[in-house]
Amino acid sequence: MARVREFVVRADQLAYDSLWVTEEVLGGAPALDALTTLAYVAAATERVRLGVAVLVLSRHNPILLAKSLASLDFVSNGRLDVGVGLGHEGIETLFGYSGERRVLRFNEALAVMKALWTQPSASFDGAFWSFTEQKLWPKPVQQPHPPIWFGARSPAAVQRAARHGDAFVGAGAATTAQFAAQVALLREALAAAGRAPAPFPISKRVFIACDHKVERAERRMRGWFGVHYGNPDLADAVAVWGDRDRCVAQLQAIVDAGATHLLLNPVYNEFEHLEILATEVVPRLT
Repeated sequence: MARVREFVVRADQLAYDSLWVTEEVLGGAPALDALTTLAYVAAATERVRLGVAVLVLSRHNPILLAKSLASLDFVSNGRLDVGVGLGHEGIETLFGYSGERRVLRFNEALAVMKALWTQPSASFDGAFWSFTEQKLWPKPVQQPHPPIWFGARSPAAVQRAARHGDAFVGAGAATTAQFAAQVALLREALAAAGRAPAPFPISKRVFIACDHKVERAERRMRGWFGVHYGNPDLADAVAVWGDRDRCVAQLQAIVDAGATHLLLNPVYNEFEHLEILATEVVPRLT
């Protein structure tokens, strides 16, 4: 954890606007609890925003989650961004929830959290949760609530992001062409919902290996995808690697596809990437 502290303190000193974690409860790769980690990072930093991409709402109790997120926004002095997603179907029962009506439960969970965050004495009447005049204090520092970032891939999920979200996060396993198609659909859905696209951040998670030894970057990237996705070939389609010029060109293509925010995910030499990306790569993007 001392190494984590060193990393996030340096990121806070550089030009990064936010630091993000993912939620991985079960699986073979070691991963700390997302919100516990962000609480640690909040204590170590002062300026940089803190995000999670994404919390799978179908596996959470929204009342308890609303409390945890409000507390995290409070202790970070209003620096929290909350990523949410529907997730893959099939393991809800491990968490004590039915796999039926997942979209309805997702929508209700989000509505429950917003009610508890925004109403002095909240009431809600739904198919899964129902309560009257319940108080949650303290409220989040950010009003009406921390920004809700939707992680989405399917057309229906992208449209939900336009209706209910404050920002969009494209998946790291999506190609630039797939991301561009999602952005086009998102902009159409925002227009249909009467929402202006300008203040709606559009992000893309990008696995990156910026290394002057291109063969090493490719080898390490493919190895990482083999471990985490079980498919090293996926790296060829979705990841960014190579020297500075190549990384700039590939990231610029993602920006040109509609990204206004990049969630950069180095897969090795994290401290070296922290400096290179902030000083030699991102400043060259237009």
